[in-house]
Amino acid sequence: MIAETVCSAVSAAGLGIAAVTAYRKRFLSAARIAAYALVPVGLVMTGVVGWLADTAFSPTAWAGFAVLAAAWLLFMTVRAVERRGGGTRKERRAAARADRREAVAPAASAPSLSQGSRPAARPATTPRASGAGDDFSDIEAILKKHGI
Repeated sequence: MIAETVCSAVSAAGLGIAAVTAYRKRFLSAARIAAYALVPVGLVMTGVVGWLADTAFSPTAWAGFAVLAAAWLLFMTVRAVERRGGGTRKERRAAARADRREAVAPAASAPSLSQGSRPAARPATTPRASGAGDDFSDIEAILKKHGI
């Protein structure tokens, strides 16, 4: 009951400010203020204000919010522990097995001196194509046009 009265008073005050603004020939601002002023009355008429008031003063609703907060806290704690601990048990066992294996096979440590292991010779560079000069001439013309 009190929430509806407060919303109506806020809307009436907003419409009064909109009227004064319109009197000063600022019609766009007056229309914007009137639109904002009508929102509280619309919320009262749709029942949103009553639902919010019932929710705000309901111990069951606050207990529900507490349960949701506890669930969120558990999710975040588990996530932090997983990041720090290295994941699941299977992931930790797989990592331990990988540490036991050798990183490089013994035969791979000897360098190969065969002919195929030399780096390929660099291909000879070709001079610029004739089309590249056209691009620069366009740029030069633009710069000259602007006095640069």
